[in-house]
Amino acid sequence: MTSTRNFVLISSVLLLALAVTNASAEYSVTSPTSRPYANTKTDVVVEGIVYCQSCDYSGTWNLDDAEPIGGATISVICRNYRGRISYYKAFTTSDEGYFYAKLDGFRMRHPYLDHPLQSCAVKLVDSPLATCDVFTNINYGIKGAALRYEKKNTVTDDYEAVIYSAGPLSFRPEHCAPKP
Repeated sequence: MTSTRNFVLISSVLLLALAVTNASAEYSVTSPTSRPYANTKTDVVVEGIVYCQSCDYSGTWNLDDAEPIGGATISVICRNYRGRISYYKAFTTSDEGYFYAKLDGFRMRHPYLDHPLQSCAVKLVDSPLATCDVFTNINYGIKGAALRYEKKNTVTDDYEAVIYSAGPLSFRPEHCAPKP
């Protein structure tokens, strides 16, 4: 019985050591069995939309009649498994309010605890519209919107992007006409 326990313990330690040794420090995939190009780099991307919430729905999480905000600024903040900021970058939305945030330089020091789904969040930073520049916490735009994996990838012969989503996020007007 003791020898069986020792065998299981030693096997577990060896498998864990092998897994940690093979874990990549960067978010990249280099397995020749997963696709034909072994040296393909995998980028991490976060996408979403920033809106101006309609006065009709102020105080709620409802985005009916919301208008996209072009030129809004969001940030992606990632923390390592110790809670320290390991990545920060600000991004600007397109004219349609869409952001496609390629996380250049993002690194996972720990293969499981520093994964983007657990370690990264998107926050509102700035609205270019003076008429719609009050932060809302819709989808946690102030606290930090968690990333969602929706099984979206972009794959070419020598490139792959794993795409996560966040939001939608929203600002609101500072002054809205009183509701009748």
